[in-house]
Amino acid sequence: MTDAPGAIDVPVEEHLCTRIRRAEQALMAHHEAVLRGYGLTMTQYTVLLALSREDGMSGAQLARACGVTQQSMATVLTTLQGKDLIRRDPSPVHAKVLIARLTPTGTGLLDRAYGEVNVLERQLAAAFSPAEHAALVDLLDRATSTLVEQTRRA
Repeated sequence: MTDAPGAIDVPVEEHLCTRIRRAEQALMAHHEAVLRGYGLTMTQYTVLLALSREDGMSGAQLARACGVTQQSMATVLTTLQGKDLIRRDPSPVHAKVLIARLTPTGTGLLDRAYGEVNVLERQLAAAFSPAEHAALVDLLDRATSTLVEQTRRA
């Protein structure tokens, strides 16, 4: 790269962060292409997935789970409700809070989309031996922990 003091002599394409970002971009591009066929965005899919795992969540809970603002989530939930993929009912605890739940239509669409998205998971697993798969999972978990720790320090 450069001969400046403290410079790193590693081409940018070999940096770990660059490789992690490329892998994440490829994963997201795949998922977005699959989900487009179901009329879903990645955030909409993530909401449906979250609701399939924990029925009955508020917009604030879903926003945190999906990593978006509450304002963005309000738009996503309105769209999903308009497609009859979720329903929202007043919370029994807080009258002004609406609780989102999957509808049968939402469950069916999620099942079909998940089945297709999960094909990639199986293909990735098949690309590695069991030992390589376990090592990769460990390495990715360690990388994620380091990234989270460094973000807290920033």
